[in-house]
Amino acid sequence: MSSSVTRAAGNEPADPSAALRPAAAAEPAAPPSARPAKAAKRTGARLVRPLLAALAGVLLYLSFPPRPLWWLAPFALALLAGCLRGRRARAGFGLGLLAGLGYLLPLLVWTGEEVGPVPWLALAALEAVFIGLTGLGIALVSRLPAWPVFAAAVWVAGEALRARAPFGGFPWGKLAFGQADGVFTPLAALGGTPLLSFAVALCGFGLYEALRTALDHPRRATAALAALTVAAPIGAGLAARPLVSDAAEDGTAVAAVIQGNVPRLGLDFNAQRRQVLDNHAKRTEQLAEDVKAGRVPKPDFVVWPENSSDLDPYSQPDAYEVIDHAVKAIGVPVAIGAVVSPQTGPLRNTMILWDPVSGPTATYDKRKIQPFGERIPMRSFVRIFNSDVDRVRRDFGPGKDPGVFDMAGSGVGMVTCFEAAFDDAVRSTVRAGAQVIAVPSNNATFGRSQMTYQQLAMDRVRAVEHSRTVLVPVTSGVSAVIRPDGTIERQTEMFTADALVTEIPLRSTETPATRLGPLPEYALLLLAAAGLGWTLTRRIRARRAAA
Repeated sequence: MSSSVTRAAGNEPADPSAALRPAAAAEPAAPPSARPAKAAKRTGARLVRPLLAALAGVLLYLSFPPRPLWWLAPFALALLAGCLRGRRARAGFGLGLLAGLGYLLPLLVWTGEEVGPVPWLALAALEAVFIGLTGLGIALVSRLPAWPVFAAAVWVAGEALRARAPFGGFPWGKLAFGQADGVFTPLAALGGTPLLSFAVALCGFGLYEALRTALDHPRRATAALAALTVAAPIGAGLAARPLVSDAAEDGTAVAAVIQGNVPRLGLDFNAQRRQVLDNHAKRTEQLAEDVKAGRVPKPDFVVWPENSSDLDPYSQPDAYEVIDHAVKAIGVPVAIGAVVSPQTGPLRNTMILWDPVSGPTATYDKRKIQPFGERIPMRSFVRIFNSDVDRVRRDFGPGKDPGVFDMAGSGVGMVTCFEAAFDDAVRSTVRAGAQVIAVPSNNATFGRSQMTYQQLAMDRVRAVEHSRTVLVPVTSGVSAVIRPDGTIERQTEMFTADALVTEIPLRSTETPATRLGPLPEYALLLLAAAGLGWTLTRRIRARRAAA
């Protein structure tokens, strides 16, 4: 370990010659009047790193939509690297935790939009603990040669853990999801969101290392390596651009996205469930009138949002009649988002393929059920802190298989709302034959918060990752049509009834990310494990040598 790293860690060894120095060479003791000033100075110095770590988290938040500041992410991580490099594991955890709070508290504020601050603070704190563990890992590997590579892999490992635990995981806030407009985005088509996150993290950590080595006047080889960790991810993103295409491979189709709007904001929007259903039916019937008048082309198929019918059409004849009348009016297949209530067992968040002649046919049950939203783990315990859990009187249950509807000859894959955050949910739908991805969502409970823009950016990354058009019908906005290159073709305003009718390309080619599946993530996890293992080996050898 170099002396500079040891000093940065706060573990500088004692100078053996200190005992041989004459007493006159020692620094004179400070007068009593100067001691408070020195103590205050030391306290201020100790606060610098924590404040900078929190600031790094805030900058990372600012890099996310709706702000087009994706380029802030590498600078945020460079600042965090400066706080973590050479620190002990415990300090790494604390600094990472502060960065996580600075990042996630503002990013996830929408989770408390209608239920108060307790769920928001609890979720942000829990997720920040994972970033704290990530900071611990980065601090450990920061003493290795080429440490930015290992540190970026550790960041991906932290995201992988957050995406799986607890309660099935919460991947919201991956670095990749803030890069829809960035230079790194084409890497999603090469190795999925893990590779995209790795590139952003590597650029940030490499940027810090390049600045550090430049200030320390390093050897040419060291400087070149540091510069390479910045240039390599940027160059890789530019080199991957040919993987991004929106050309039609299987012809085109005219798709319609319906946004019916809701009667009022907040958790009680579904107290008027019939009104929500009527809104979407009426907007579809209005679209049918526009088609007859020649104002818009006739769509080949239509997609409604999640929860566009919170009334079960299988058990409630009036809901069946409203939907069937609207589908017959437009005269093409329609995907309906409904809550299905079996006589026994959990509820189902279901997309129903409704044919104008045959009625309801194929179905898809949402597989990734949102904890504390659609199901309540540890209900009796959570009720102590927030009685709103009892609004979910009956838990939803997960489906098992991906859903691809044959809609007028087009394979339209269903990825319902929260599922778009999970790599495997989207990938399995494309592998099942989806030529188009539909992400029906319901954001009405989150008001006019930034949540809908964060999710829209996530959908744009998925479009690039799998080279598919992504249709985003939302009950209250923002609904959109996203082309396979990630650009937004059309979008609606929030809380406005609207219909988007657009000709879209149909594609069947699988990107490398689609074919490779989780392999890039597994490779990066192995790289992180190798870095941590190397650090452990070095420590064991150092202790044995000291003994």
